[in-house]
Amino acid sequence: MRALLQRVSEASVSVDGQIIGEIGPGLLILVCAMQGDGDEAATALATKISKLRIFRDEAGKMNRSVTDAGGSVLVVSQFTLAADTSRGNRPGFSTAAPPAEGERLYLHFAEALRDLGLPVETGEFGADMKVSLVNDGPVTIWMDSDA
Repeated sequence: MRALLQRVSEASVSVDGQIIGEIGPGLLILVCAMQGDGDEAATALATKISKLRIFRDEAGKMNRSVTDAGGSVLVVSQFTLAADTSRGNRPGFSTAAPPAEGERLYLHFAEALRDLGLPVETGEFGADMKVSLVNDGPVTIWMDSDA
């Protein structure tokens, strides 16, 4: 699985002009299931993210996890993270998991974060979503379960 994490002061996702998920301080996670990914990859990535120390401690150092900081998580599916730009000018997405499997793994990933005690909001898989955020730092981190 691939994930793009953004430490945020606030974030929201809307569909058809209606906010369907929003958080205060925490993480916006754009996530994409790749071909060959399974439940283990989704769970492992969720666990790693929950422990990633990218929030400021009392001294201003990035030394606290989203869990330690009492933050929330907004998970939004984004198959375009599978983009292959190695040929031509139009990205290919053939390495993304098929839609049904992608949705299943996306939901499993969000549930794995909940199981770790994090408050989680989500977008709507496959919908035309509008995402708003205030990036804190800015801090943006790319993660891949294969790495």
